[in-house]
Amino acid sequence: MSGEWVEWHRGYEGSTNQAGRLAVVQARLREALDRASPGPIRVVSLCAGDARDLRGVLQDHPRRRDVRARLLELDPDLAASARKGFSRLGLEGIQVVQDDASVARSLAGAVPSDIVLLAGVFGNIRDADVGNTVHHLPELCAAGGTVIWTRGRWAPDLTPDIRRWFREAEFEELSFDTIPGTTASVGANRFVGAPRRFEPGIRLFTFLPKDERPSARGRDADPTAPVEPSPEP
Repeated sequence: MSGEWVEWHRGYEGSTNQAGRLAVVQARLREALDRASPGPIRVVSLCAGDARDLRGVLQDHPRRRDVRARLLELDPDLAASARKGFSRLGLEGIQVVQDDASVARSLAGAVPSDIVLLAGVFGNIRDADVGNTVHHLPELCAAGGTVIWTRGRWAPDLTPDIRRWFREAEFEELSFDTIPGTTASVGANRFVGAPRRFEPGIRLFTFLPKDERPSARGRDADPTAPVEPSPEP
């Protein structure tokens, strides 16, 4: 498993899909940090990889020293790479934990959070687990918190359902970006409901074997396929 995800991260160097998605995720992260109230900013990232999304933003963002982050990554090589990268930035508020992000207990003490990153998660789990994760996000978010998520638009496209699930969980949509020439998309949603009690025993999702993941359909996807408009509230 370690070799698979390390190799996947190397794709950022030449993949329009990955590089384009990363740029949008970072733009949404900057906006979320810009909106944050004065004082500490809590951030959690599930399946954080080498954390180049958050790392790339914090290297020059004016609020970087206000960030108190817990980044969860099960792969030891990627977790080590993330730690090394943040060490170079000299940021003391960043905690990289080698742990299973699929179980809520891994977030104990780090939530409610002002920013929740779910980049590279929804394309690797069952559709029902995507819905389950969105349903439990009010337990992870502070009032007004922002969730940034990604998902490919392979047929059948799940993103209209995901956007609806966010609304049903009392999140307003801030943006939904599609990456030109690819099937990648990035959503950003603000929590406008009342935070719910954190349940550490909840399993949010289970990563599927490689050939069973929805992202496996991306090999045959049409990047020019039309995107459905956001459903009306």
